[in-house]
Amino acid sequence: MPSPPGNLADQLLAWSKTFGFNAIGISNIDLSSAEQRLLDWLGQGFHGDMAWMQHHGTKRSRPAELVPGTLSIISVRMDYYSPDSADADTILNQPECAYISRYALGRDYHKLMRQRLEKLAQHLRAEIGPFNYRVFTDSAPVLEKPIAVKAGLGWMGKHTNILNRDAGSWFFLGEIYTDLPLPETGPTSSHCGQCTACLDICPTQAFVAPYQLDARRCISYLTIEHQGGIPEALRPLLGNRIYGCDDCQLACPWNRFAHTSPEADYAVRNGLDSAQLCELFEWSETEFLNKLEGSAIRRIGYRRWLRNIAVALGNAPAKPSILALLLKRKAEPHDELVQEHIEWAIIQQSRKLRR
Repeated sequence: MPSPPGNLADQLLAWSKTFGFNAIGISNIDLSSAEQRLLDWLGQGFHGDMAWMQHHGTKRSRPAELVPGTLSIISVRMDYYSPDSADADTILNQPECAYISRYALGRDYHKLMRQRLEKLAQHLRAEIGPFNYRVFTDSAPVLEKPIAVKAGLGWMGKHTNILNRDAGSWFFLGEIYTDLPLPETGPTSSHCGQCTACLDICPTQAFVAPYQLDARRCISYLTIEHQGGIPEALRPLLGNRIYGCDDCQLACPWNRFAHTSPEADYAVRNGLDSAQLCELFEWSETEFLNKLEGSAIRRIGYRRWLRNIAVALGNAPAKPSILALLLKRKAEPHDELVQEHIEWAIIQQSRKLRR
């Protein structure tokens, strides 16, 4: 086993920047406190129908069970906010526009991050000699947020996202599990103080307490992970959010210091930062697949895409053209899930037009 140089953390930071990462840290593999929080969260059913959260047992919180021999974890940050995207608050206040979480406006980040992590690991191997490793980008049972906290990339905000004093929270995380005994960079302190802006702004009040999210009420969960019907009581609260939700991040004061990303892959595609709901609702399944090729949005599939947009159109201001489009799409063949949400939207539009 090669012996890492004492100043490896500084060298890794310099190397990582050449591969497009904005920060890097190193931690050990003791995630016992995070494991207990995860078990408590699962025990309360806050994961909803994300059954995969339980399938891997303790592999998620015990890295050496997932990758035998793991001694250290290299954690990286990559900023993603596109400088060319339309102002998020403006779009949220234009109910005929579709709001899509800012991380999903460009290409899916998984492939880019994995490629860059692989290059970083190979560069490290070339510098210090052979060692074993495996890279991750939200691609396996990994507790990436607690790992990032241990590595000093930021602290856990009350909205359960990682915050950094110099970069806010608009960034992706990635990890390299390695059998190298690396020097730890250590955690940073928390700086949320008494602020509850992120908790107060949540449209569905999904935070049952600071640092505790009930995913079953979270708009990101409902529009992305949840495969069934969106609960009727929550539908009006979704507004025009058709894929994810950024409200807690938009409200956070630390995002005044967030960086924009120069990465071409994260630039806005297909005008998704300010697209009209009606325009997106008219896409055929072929258009959906073709236009969103390489996008994270594609993973929800066409039926959930229509489900989400139908809810947003039901929430939109009363307009005969919106009702006409809903009626047109209702007459087309859809499965029960899509049809039910279209019918709900028709009722909402009809009621508002009668007033």
